[in-house]
Amino acid sequence: MSNLPALRRLLAICLLPVALAACAPSSAGPELGAPEAHRRAQAGELILIDIRRPEEWRQTGVAQGAARIDMRRPDFADAVLRQVDGKFDAPIGIICRTGNRTTQMQKAMLDAGFTQVYNIREGMAGSAAGPGWLRQGLPVERCANC
Repeated sequence: MSNLPALRRLLAICLLPVALAACAPSSAGPELGAPEAHRRAQAGELILIDIRRPEEWRQTGVAQGAARIDMRRPDFADAVLRQVDGKFDAPIGIICRTGNRTTQMQKAMLDAGFTQVYNIREGMAGSAAGPGWLRQGLPVERCANC
């Protein structure tokens, strides 16, 4: 019985990586790094959508060329569909602050019938997925009136 605390500690240490992996958000579909998303958007190969809140757009600006559609909108899917001219198969890249919200919204969009939703998991500010749009010096547009 005296080894029980040590055994519990060992078990906890061994199971920690498994627990952390289970808690980490995983994309429901394809992912893009910020530089590749920027390149594709500039080439007209991708419609970039920033799903953050207006106050976040004002704080950091918005990725150059990105449409601003707040994910909290009750008509979010309809607004995205209007942005892509009614084409469920249009290539769409979604970005938020750190990739958590895009991971959730990518799944929701795929469930709603969109077929090419790319998750920019590093987001604007960066995350474990990468340094982010801002730290890589990618262009932003100020959004003072959002």
